[in-house]
Amino acid sequence: MNSIYFLAAFWFLAAVLSTIIANRLKISIALMEIIIGASIGFVAFKLNYTDKLALNDDWLKFCAGVGAIMLTFLSGAELNPDIMKTKLKEVTIIGLIGFLAPFFGTSLIAYYLIGWNLQASLLCGIALSTTSMAVVYAVMLEYGFNKTEYGKGILGACFVNDLGTVIGLGLIFAPFTFKTLIFISVTIVLIFILPWITDFLIKYFAYKTAAIRTKWILFVLLSMGVLAMWSGSEPVLPAYIIGMVLARTMEKDNFFIRRLRTMTVGFLTPLYFLRAGALISIPSLIVAPLIFLVLFASKIASKIFGLYPVIHNFRDDKNEKWYYTLLMSTGLTFGTISALYGLSHKIISQEQYSYIVGVVIASAVIPTLIANKFFLPSHLLEEPTLDDQIPDIDKKRK
Repeated sequence: MNSIYFLAAFWFLAAVLSTIIANRLKISIALMEIIIGASIGFVAFKLNYTDKLALNDDWLKFCAGVGAIMLTFLSGAELNPDIMKTKLKEVTIIGLIGFLAPFFGTSLIAYYLIGWNLQASLLCGIALSTTSMAVVYAVMLEYGFNKTEYGKGILGACFVNDLGTVIGLGLIFAPFTFKTLIFISVTIVLIFILPWITDFLIKYFAYKTAAIRTKWILFVLLSMGVLAMWSGSEPVLPAYIIGMVLARTMEKDNFFIRRLRTMTVGFLTPLYFLRAGALISIPSLIVAPLIFLVLFASKIASKIFGLYPVIHNFRDDKNEKWYYTLLMSTGLTFGTISALYGLSHKIISQEQYSYIVGVVIASAVIPTLIANKFFLPSHLLEEPTLDDQIPDIDKKRK
C-alpha cells in the first residue's frame, strides 16, 4: 500500500509541475501533462524503471479510465439538445468527413506505401480516424469555449467523428451479437427514463443528503461502462450519450457542474493524460522514425484537406476555421482504444501498435499546440463577469 501512495504522490507532483509549466508557456494543461508523461516514460525506460511507474497497475488504469469517462460525460453535458438541433447539419457533416477522410487516407497509405496487410491497414485507419474528445473538451474548458456556440459545435462534431470510429471498428472487426442488441436496447431505455429518475432524486434528496447527485451519476456511468465493455463497445461512448441526455438537468445548477469538474480535472484526468504520455514507446519510434512520420503526416493531411473546405462553409473567420480543423485533427482516447483492441486480437503486432499509438498521442499534442499558439479565436471569448466567478451558494447569500 505504501508504494501506491508513493506513486500517486509522484504522479500528482508531475501534474502540479505540468500545470505550472503550461501556465508559463501559455499552452493547454492537458497537452503539457501528456508531454511530461512521455518524458517520464522515456527517462524510466533509460533507467530501466518502467515497471516501477505502475502504468498497467489496476488502480492507475481504473483512475485513468474513470477520468476519461467523466471528461466525456462532462463534454456531453455541455451540449444542450436545443442548441444541437440548430447545429445538426454542421456537426453531422463535419463529423462524418472527420472520420471518413483519415480512415481511407491512412488505410491506403499503410497498405500501399508502408506494406502492412489489409487487416492491419484497416485497423490503422480506424485508430487514426478519431478525434480526441478528452483533449478537445479539456481545451474548451480551459479557455472557456465550452460556453460558446462555436465550442459546442466542435464538441458535437467530435462526437459524430468518434461515433463513426466506434461503428467502423464494430462493423469491420467486432461481430454484431445479442450482447450488442442488449447494450443498444438498455441505452435507448435509459435515454427516456434517466432524466426523470435524476430529477426525482434531485427534488427529494439533493439538498438533504451528502452529494447524492455525484454518487448517482458515477453509478450510472460505471454501470453503463460495464455493459458497454461486456457488449464489445467502450465505456466512454455511453458516457457521452448520458451527458447529452442530462444536459438540461445539469445546466440548472452550475455549482454542481463546477464540483464535478473539480473532481475530474483535479484528480482523475491528470492521471489519464500523464499515463497516456508515459505509454509512448519513444525508443521504438527512434529506431524507425520514417514510418511514424508517414503515418502522422497522412492523418493530419487527410484531416486538413478533408475538413477545412467543409468547415469553410460554416465559418468565415480564418482563425475559427483553422482552430476548428486542427482540434478535429487531434486523437487520443478512441485511437489508443482501437490500437489496443487490434493488439489484443492479434490484428496488429507490438511494433505496429507502438507506431499507431505514437501517432495518436503526437496528434493530441502537435495540432492542439499549433491551434492554441497561432489560431486561437480569442474574439469569441467574453470577459468573465464577477457573477461568473462566484459560486451559486455565495450568490444566494448575497
